[in-house]
Amino acid sequence: MKIIILGAGQVGGSLAEHLANEANDITVIDTDAARLRELQDRLDIRTVEGKASYPSVLGQAGAQDADMLIAVTNSDEVNMIACQIARGLFNIPTKIARVREHDYLQKDQAIFSGDKGIPVDVLISPEELVTQHIKRMIQYPGALQVLDFAGGQAQLVAVKAYYGGPLVGREISFLRSHMPNIDTRVAAIFRQDHPMIPKGDTVIEADDEVFFIAARRDIRAVMSELRRLDRSYKRIIIAGGGNIGARLASSIENDYQVKLIEHNLSRCNLLARDLNNTIVLHGSASDRDLLIEENIEDTDVFCALTNDDEANIMASMLAKRLGARTVMTLINNPAYVDLVQGGVIDIAISPQQTTIGALLTHVRRGDVAAVHSLRRGAAEALEAVAHGDRKSSKVVGRAIEEIDLPPGTTIGAIIRGNEVLIAHDDLVIENDDHVILFLVDKRRIAEVERLFQVGLAFF
Repeated sequence: MKIIILGAGQVGGSLAEHLANEANDITVIDTDAARLRELQDRLDIRTVEGKASYPSVLGQAGAQDADMLIAVTNSDEVNMIACQIARGLFNIPTKIARVREHDYLQKDQAIFSGDKGIPVDVLISPEELVTQHIKRMIQYPGALQVLDFAGGQAQLVAVKAYYGGPLVGREISFLRSHMPNIDTRVAAIFRQDHPMIPKGDTVIEADDEVFFIAARRDIRAVMSELRRLDRSYKRIIIAGGGNIGARLASSIENDYQVKLIEHNLSRCNLLARDLNNTIVLHGSASDRDLLIEENIEDTDVFCALTNDDEANIMASMLAKRLGARTVMTLINNPAYVDLVQGGVIDIAISPQQTTIGALLTHVRRGDVAAVHSLRRGAAEALEAVAHGDRKSSKVVGRAIEEIDLPPGTTIGAIIRGNEVLIAHDDLVIENDDHVILFLVDKRRIAEVERLFQVGLAFF
């Protein structure tokens, strides 16, 4: 595909890297010449220096025959105007825009719908994606990652196996005999950062990062086999009252005891007015006395969600030292994520990876309903929809054991209507099934996409 990416920041740069590695024709536009040079030195892409919404700059980038425009600059307005020009002047088929400002996204305004609306085919709101990601982590204590498929009917969960877990030290096949009424599949194991494709005789070891898939109702039961099941969270402290902090507080305040710390007094007043059941505190999240005063030692989750990575890390380290049970930290700089996660900080949250997963859903060939980037982009989980019949499709009408899956790829589950079917070798894929795949080798993406593209016989 010929794709133009507007914005060479963390999201734009990471997305360019993902897509360039998959043999797409990528052009990146940005005003920062140094950043463009750095990307061009590393990746096989074209770059154009200039304002992303200018028609002349888009023309220079090859908008006349582009298949897709992805607008992820730091300006909502530039992203929206670029999409307007992309349709009006260049007729680019697919236009994706990152829009952060909540006011633009109000459904009653409908500024992106109808013939008179701004022509954005896909809206990406990083703040909303990150908020939902954190909310799922709070709902499943002990999980490192929780991903929804088929509207949440099935979930892929990553947990670290702990000493004392019933399944630790045993073969994966023991899980079925130990839990005969619950169907699940271990999709992948990362041991000391190296991926393993699990087989029935694979033995789970302590500290393994285990990815398993199951129906939503069975997730907690499977987690209890791999680690001591943590008690449910009750008390949450959120550091930072920006877009993400405010959204998270609003979405969980009716189910948990929530306190929010914000250093800006006028912002505090606004939050206190808008939030109903959240205690809003004016102060610094790295103020030791404030944390002690607010009973940090009894806090179940401390979420550091400011825009400053260093402030988030320092506040999280202090909160953990003072007794917070679980610490989640928002980190924009990808270089920091691997440094801090698993040490004092329990879970490092990367907005870029969360956003990129949503963007990749619309870039993948074939009918792809969801894409999730895993382990900072090293692996990927994919929800592909099977179409056709045995003649026109490489997967429909075939048992899983018959499908020629690329190396490092496993099928975890199939969602058929409202039913979650965990993948077993004799399970036959039918037309319109949603197939959940796990890839530990991102280079195999194109091969998986080809499996789910129907032949001419389908038409």
